[in-house]
Amino acid sequence: MNKPSPLKLFDRLSRLPLGRQLFTRGVCATAPYFGSIRPLVTELRVGRCVAELKQRRAVQNHIGTVHAIAMCNLCELVAGLLIEATLPETLRWIPKGMTVRYLRKAKGDLRAVLDWQPQLPADFLGDVVLAVAVLDTQDQRVMEADITMYVSPRR
Repeated sequence: MNKPSPLKLFDRLSRLPLGRQLFTRGVCATAPYFGSIRPLVTELRVGRCVAELKQRRAVQNHIGTVHAIAMCNLCELVAGLLIEATLPETLRWIPKGMTVRYLRKAKGDLRAVLDWQPQLPADFLGDVVLAVAVLDTQDQRVMEADITMYVSPRR
């Protein structure tokens, strides 16, 4: 039995009151570490994913800004959902690495945005780099992450 894709689940649930929260909780139940930042997936479609993180004490560092690892966690969530929603069912993926650039202090609520439009079938195989931007409430980039996913045929 095939499990529903995250894209189908998000489309179905996001129409309901609190549906995005319910979808995000399901994702966090599947991969519990994501729950540590209490994210909210606000947009998911082929080629685009957006998720938010509220600044609260549990995700802060010693200087009162959002901790770098909390932002990395948010980026990995967005990248994983996007690639799962975008890849054909015949392919699988696994995170291989992440390169991050911290651009300014991350104060306040944040959102991670990822747009990816592969052009050729070859764009789906081997190392695929997904560029995630983390923005503050003034749309200033506070961090950028290049997440390398290794994509291969499903066995």
